Amino acid sequence: MEKNSNKKTIIKEKELAEIDRVAKMLIRRDLELSETREKREKELEELKKLRSDLEESKSILEIKVKARTRQLKEFAEGLEEQVKERTKGLMKSREALLNMLEDVNEEKNLAEEEKSKTLAIFENFTDGLLFFNADDVLVLVNPLAEKLLKVESKKVIGETTSELLEHANLKPLIKILGEKIKKITRKELEINEELILEISTLPIIREKEKIGTLIILHDVTREKFVEKMKTEFVSLAAHQLRTPLSAIKWTLKMFLEGDLGKTTKEQKEFLEDAYSSNEKMITLVNDLLNVTRIEEGRYLYKLIPTAIEELVESIIGSYVDEIKKKKLKFKFKKPLKKLPKIMVDVEKMKIAIDNIINNAITYTLTGGDVMVSLGVGKKEIEFSAKDTGIGIPEKQQERIFTKFFRGANVIRMETEGTGLGLFIAKNIIGAHGGRIWFESEEGKGTTLYLTIPIREESLT
Repeated sequence: MEKNSNKKTIIKEKELAEIDRVAKMLIRRDLELSETREKREKELEELKKLRSDLEESKSILEIKVKARTRQLKEFAEGLEEQVKERTKGLMKSREALLNMLEDVNEEKNLAEEEKSKTLAIFENFTDGLLFFNADDVLVLVNPLAEKLLKVESKKVIGETTSELLEHANLKPLIKILGEKIKKITRKELEINEELILEISTLPIIREKEKIGTLIILHDVTREKFVEKMKTEFVSLAAHQLRTPLSAIKWTLKMFLEGDLGKTTKEQKEFLEDAYSSNEKMITLVNDLLNVTRIEEGRYLYKLIPTAIEELVESIIGSYVDEIKKKKLKFKFKKPLKKLPKIMVDVEKMKIAIDNIINNAITYTLTGGDVMVSLGVGKKEIEFSAKDTGIGIPEKQQERIFTKFFRGANVIRMETEGTGLGLFIAKNIIGAHGGRIWFESEEGKGTTLYLTIPIREESLT
């Protein structure tokens, strides 16, 4: 009984333990379910919030999309308008470009035509022509230049001036031009006795930039021949006139001095007029002979040390009567120190200075001023003759040193003269290595300047 009771007790305890375990398990499960439910509730809350956020974001996004869509639409419309405008602009540009191309083609055709004309002129020019580019390379030679220089263009075109020296026929020309072509105006080149060329260079400028140099070869053979014949004729005529004029001079002088008997006052006046006219003729003949000697290049004969101050004083002394007669205020401005002697041909230098002083006195009206000055520079003697005379017309001033030039105002004065004085003076001064120039204004006077170099052998 007791065993059964214990047995039952044990069983009951096991049942209670099982019940307790199950109860605990159920409790734990309830707790877990409760936790899960809370967790799910939280998740649901979060889902709700997320959904709310998503709804809000969706609304914002839709607003933004609508705004962006509107912007894109406006942009697209603006872009389309721009494309249309750009297309119109491109069409206009295309039309303008086509017009420009037409103009360019037209200009090109005109340029080609002008080039053809220029080449035709170049080829058929009456002077020989050579064209060097900016690098002094020979580019063009016209047929006449080929003939004059006896060269073939195909053999010399493309060569520099230094390379052209290798051609015997071109060597004399290149020596005148220089390897770096210099400015030349009417310089003579004697190819042979039957051909004399006058060489000039002309820089070709385009848009202020030198693009080359044109060499002009002018055939002056005939002119030189005629000039030589003329010079020889003048020389012969002058020499032939000189002897009888000298004879007339001395005969008249003998009459005037009474060597051939007494003369009446009236006869003496006629003889004096004849003597004066004869003297003018002798002066003219001498001037013509001086010109022929200048042109023949045989003018200076004997250079000796000379005191130029004494020479000028002697010339001025010969005009004392003329100065008094015209009541001129004449002044000779001498240097403070004694001038060095200079090497000159005295006879020729006297002619040059006499011509200059004579002009100053002759073309200054009564009561005017004439001042002759002498000075010395570092390497040259300086001379000037200033007057308050009639001056030289501006349009004629460039001719003052040419043969037979007499100003229009001088001719109106009916003064006598050959127009050779300053031409002779210029050549005499040039032959001495000096310079001569002038300043003048019509009606106000003229100043003539000259310089003569002081050489070492001149100094004393």
